[in-house]
Amino acid sequence: MSIPHSQRLLIIVGATGVGKTQLALKLARAWEAEIISADSLQVYRYMDIGTAKPAIMDRENIPHHLIDVVNPDEAFNVAIYRDRARQIITKTVNRNKLFIVVGGTGLYIRALLGGLVADGGANQALRDYYRAHIKVSGVESLYAILKEKDSLSAGLIDPHDATRIIRALEVWSQSGTSIVAKQREHNFGDRPYHYLKIGLKMDRAQLYSRIEKRADDMIARGFVEEVQWLLEQGYHEGLKSMHSLGYRHLAGYLHGECNLEKAIETMKRDTRQYAKRQETWFKAEPEIHWLSYDDFQGMMKLVDEFMSKTDYEQVIS
Repeated sequence: MSIPHSQRLLIIVGATGVGKTQLALKLARAWEAEIISADSLQVYRYMDIGTAKPAIMDRENIPHHLIDVVNPDEAFNVAIYRDRARQIITKTVNRNKLFIVVGGTGLYIRALLGGLVADGGANQALRDYYRAHIKVSGVESLYAILKEKDSLSAGLIDPHDATRIIRALEVWSQSGTSIVAKQREHNFGDRPYHYLKIGLKMDRAQLYSRIEKRADDMIARGFVEEVQWLLEQGYHEGLKSMHSLGYRHLAGYLHGECNLEKAIETMKRDTRQYAKRQETWFKAEPEIHWLSYDDFQGMMKLVDEFMSKTDYEQVIS
C-alpha cells in the first residue's frame, strides 16, 4: 500500500475515563480534523452505552471512523484495524487534513503507526487446546499459567481476556519468547506518518472516582437493557465482544449468577484494574507528551507547533 509520508496524525491516549473523547472533539473542532477511533470495542454495532461511544450528534458534526463497523459476532483484530485505518488515511484528498486517533487500545495504535509483529502466525491446534482448558478449568486457570510462563505479558493483559491470554500463550509456546518482548524487539519500525502523541494524566483517586461515576451513569442510561437486548439477539457472552468489561458482568447478573449490586461493584473494580494496566502500557511509550487532562492550552500549543513544523524528527523523537 502506498502511503503519503506527509500525512499528519495526532494521537490521544490515556486510561479509560480520563477524558480522551471530549478532548478529541474539542481539538477536531479547532482544526477541522477527522477522528479515527482506536478502541477495540467501539468497532462493534449495538454496543453503545458500555463502550462509551461519542454521541450520535457529535459523530454527525465531526467525521468519525472505525465506530460501528462490525456486528458483535464478527471477527475483528489488530491487523484488520491497521488495514482499515490506513485505508481511511490514504484515501483522503486533502493531504493537509489532520486525523486525530483517539483511544485506549495501545496495540491498535502501535500497529497503525509502526506495522505488525511477525510472531509465527496462528496455530489452530494450540488455540483449540487452550480453549478446551478454559471450558474445563476456567479462564482464571489459564491466566495463572500465563503468569507462570510469561509474567511480562500477564502484567498487561486483563485476567478475563481469554483472546489475548490465548494469543500470548500461543506465541510463547511457539517461540519460547514473550509476545511483549517480540513487540519491543520489533519496535514497530514501519513508520509511514508524521505524528504527535499526547497522553492525558489524572490523579489516580480522581480517575477512579470518575470511573465509578461513569459506571453508575451507564446503568442509569440503560446499560442493563442494552446487554439484555444483545443476549436476546443471540450475542452470547462467549463472544470476544461480549466478554468485555461491563458486558460480561451484566450478562452474569442477567443469568442469575449474582445480584445487580455485585455485578456493578465487580465491573467498577475490574475497570479500575484495566485503567491501571493501560497506564502501565502507555508509560512505556517514550514518545508521548504527558499533560494534565484539563490543560487544553498546553495541548493546543503542542498541536500548533506540530502542524507548523517541517522537521518532524523534532516532534516525534
